[in-house]
Amino acid sequence: MVREEEYLVAHGHPNVTALHRTTFEITREKELSLAGTCIIAVGADKGAADLDRRFCKALSDPEAVLETTLSCGPHKVRVLSQGDPGLVLTHPTDLVWRKSSFTCGRTIGVYADHTAQNILREMVALLQNGEDLEVSLVVTSPDKPGSE
Repeated sequence: MVREEEYLVAHGHPNVTALHRTTFEITREKELSLAGTCIIAVGADKGAADLDRRFCKALSDPEAVLETTLSCGPHKVRVLSQGDPGLVLTHPTDLVWRKSSFTCGRTIGVYADHTAQNILREMVALLQNGEDLEVSLVVTSPDKPGSE
């Protein structure tokens, strides 16, 4: 079993609404307009392009599972999503989890079991007050014959 981990910290913003039905996003950008209904945290210390290449390689396996744990104050949300060969993770600022199979340079997980609107409203309230969001990313994928 291949296992790679990443960790990042971001923080909330008064304009976090977390109402999007098909995605959620964490960004390095500092500002957020009310139109960004998928964004749950800003000012992240990593974007997609900052992730370790071993982590990215593991995530490109279609059999990979990404477990994302979002922690804010006393609240934790566990999000499961899948890897995909289309996950190139090249965007300098954004990380997006998607309910669909769509991939681009910002996408970190597909077929996610949570979207912005599923985030605990108590957590959203803390994020609206600017609280920190700790994000743990653990990708596991089966060993492939002939892989190192």
